[in-house]
Amino acid sequence: MRRTEAAVDVLVLGGGPAGRALAGACAAHGLRTALADPAPDLPWSATYCAWPEELPADLPRSVLAARPRARAVLPGGGGDRDLGPYAVLDTAGLRAHLDSRLGGVTVLAGRADAGDLCPGGGRYRVSLRAPGAGSGAPGDRDRAGGVGTQGAPAAAGSSPVPAAADALVVDTALVVDATGAPSRLRPVAGPAAEQTAYGVVVPADVARPVLAPGEAVFMDWRPPGPGSAPGWTDWPTFLYAVPYGDGTVLLEETSLARRPGLPLPELRERLTARLAGLGIAVPGDAPVERVRFPVDSPRAAAHPVPFGAATPLVHPATGFSVAPALRLAPEVAAVLGRHLPADPAAAVSAATGLLWSPSARMVHQLRRHGLQTVLDLPARLVPGFFDAFFAGRSGRAFLTGREDLPGTLAGMAGVFRAAPAPVKGHMLRSAVRFRPVG
Repeated sequence: MRRTEAAVDVLVLGGGPAGRALAGACAAHGLRTALADPAPDLPWSATYCAWPEELPADLPRSVLAARPRARAVLPGGGGDRDLGPYAVLDTAGLRAHLDSRLGGVTVLAGRADAGDLCPGGGRYRVSLRAPGAGSGAPGDRDRAGGVGTQGAPAAAGSSPVPAAADALVVDTALVVDATGAPSRLRPVAGPAAEQTAYGVVVPADVARPVLAPGEAVFMDWRPPGPGSAPGWTDWPTFLYAVPYGDGTVLLEETSLARRPGLPLPELRERLTARLAGLGIAVPGDAPVERVRFPVDSPRAAAHPVPFGAATPLVHPATGFSVAPALRLAPEVAAVLGRHLPADPAAAVSAATGLLWSPSARMVHQLRRHGLQTVLDLPARLVPGFFDAFFAGRSGRAFLTGREDLPGTLAGMAGVFRAAPAPVKGHMLRSAVRFRPVG
């Protein structure tokens, strides 16, 4: 027999950083809030990084694991480019911080897909089905650009409800989709452009040939070895290296974007070849991180209200989405609180307007255009494109502010000016074909 939970004002689906940040903020604004996740007790194991200027000003120091200075290593002996301050988040600290704000939130164990949301009478009845098995093999570290499908333990004072064999039914004025990318509520047909990566966590002294104290390597575009191994594709990859602030370092072979994503076994082989060439011996028990998530998700429909990677806040050039989600959560909760529970339609409209202002929509379209330009490049020209990208400081503006239209345009113009002639030609052809996207 189905049980119906007490009616709430907001049901947030997805208990990752974005979902938990918004649920806590909604409760702080006096909204009756529930948070549903397939595995509320599953520990987070993702690596979250950010540009410091995108993080909330009131984020506690415990959430920051390291504040290195980032650099990019250009291909073909082009040297390094200083990218400025960088932030590596402490995953456990972030989770504890967000959990501390869930005292007024009812935490539910269960999942919902698109067919489980039933509108009627200006409200929704959402069936939460029993959660499935946990994700990942023991010892794996799964990073997914802010994807909100991983759970966290219920906060002190919250009300966890165990999932039964029969679905729980939640009556709610508004549903928030924070299930990540790809969203469980909005499946996308066809292959996605994906960021994929394979990494290992090693002691900092082992990683010293790559990473000096106080720094992070955002992209090292030098080839992973003297030549391609049999079976490798010709698509270029780069090394990503960041310190965790605890004496360990993540070394990760990364494919920025490809449709479909570069296979993880090939990335593992490339990383092995790269590190061997650098004289880095990886301990046999080194923790592993596997990464796969889409970077080309279109802007979602207004309801269920999308948030985090589902909206999407994912930057196609970095995969980052956690920092903007943390920054936007209080603002979204505030506009929802002004209209709920009396007028859900007005709340949806206000949230959409906040998340997707005219400048944010245009920046999103330009970022997607930049992504498509890279995807359309012949593989041999991709490193040259990024050589041009990091040639001037204007590149950082493209990597940060989601509403900074002048900075985004300046960054793209700077890339074009610095690009070699073959890359310029492809960029011009891509610009001719440019059509605004959702």
